[in-house]
Amino acid sequence: MNTMEVGRKLVELCKEGKHRQAIEDLYADTVVVNEAMDPMQMPEEMRPPHARPNGPQSKADLLNGCDAFFSCLEVHGAEMSDPYPLGDEFIVYMSMDCTFSQGPMAGQRMDMKEMAKYKVQDGKIVESNYYYAMPGA
Repeated sequence: MNTMEVGRKLVELCKEGKHRQAIEDLYADTVVVNEAMDPMQMPEEMRPPHARPNGPQSKADLLNGCDAFFSCLEVHGAEMSDPYPLGDEFIVYMSMDCTFSQGPMAGQRMDMKEMAKYKVQDGKIVESNYYYAMPGA
């Protein structure tokens, strides 16, 4: 798959709520992941079992992180834009209306918004960067 095909498939799967399948099908075995917030600062309930600071992560770690994240919240609604490509990268806009069920934000409803930039090589996502507002930062 080329960059745009990977982007379209990622958006399709995420819109269907198949985030885990998106990782399984579209991500390389090792992916560089960069989050605006260091994963080690996340509440323990949301942190993948083998969380490490930003940088290379295995597909297994990403799947664990996906499971941990979605297990601690209720999603009321979500949106994701079509991909915007540039060479071997694409970006998407995402928003999610959700209520956390665990951790320090339990019971709080949020409208989370972020931009994500993905890099594709050999038909697989090899890098993802997440940009979002950091309250208090």
